[in-house]
Amino acid sequence: MVDIARRDVLTMAGAVGVGVAIPVSSAAAEAPPAAARSYQFFDLNEVAFIEAFVDHLIPADDLTPSGTELGISIYIDRQLAGAWGRGARMYLLGPWAAGTAQQGYQLPLPPADLYRCAIRAVEAHCAAVHGASFDRLQPAQRQQIVQALSEGRLPLQEVPAQAFFDMAYANVMEGLFADPIYGGNKNKQGWKLVGFPGVIAAHAENIEHFRGKPYPVEPLGIADLS
Repeated sequence: MVDIARRDVLTMAGAVGVGVAIPVSSAAAEAPPAAARSYQFFDLNEVAFIEAFVDHLIPADDLTPSGTELGISIYIDRQLAGAWGRGARMYLLGPWAAGTAQQGYQLPLPPADLYRCAIRAVEAHCAAVHGASFDRLQPAQRQQIVQALSEGRLPLQEVPAQAFFDMAYANVMEGLFADPIYGGNKNKQGWKLVGFPGVIAAHAENIEHFRGKPYPVEPLGIADLS
């Protein structure tokens, strides 16, 4: 079974338009402990799951801090607590015929409900098979769960495993590379990882001047322009 390692995650991210990974050294301020983080959507049991899940996909290494230290779990929480989580722009009236992978998301659940149902089902599986919650599993056991989710093999009663993994993985990538104003990409570490200059990249004169050359600037976020 192939591990989903950091570089695999970044390679997969390129397929969804994140960009090419350009490794750089990392030095981010230590994030507050989980108890100090402010969650708006996840309850305590869901927090334990999502932080373990995020840190499994984005472990701390010489490139960046862990996913939770980067604020990725906070990013996902904020999205689920808002209009996107409620499915404000999704068609949720049916009928619900089985769709194809090319048709995208095809469930009658808004993202918040998908997460809640999937986390409950994954935790039930972990308890039945391993006798422990997901966050208390050994790394190899977590990898088995994550791999089975990604391949749609984990038997979840309420929702398709792969549909949950695909959404959660996309949200992790968003949290790693979105503007820090949304809660993730703490200290712009995601941008520094791939050499992205942030909102300043939209300046046409800079793009022309540095075309084909390194662009040696500290990345700027939306909040830096206020």
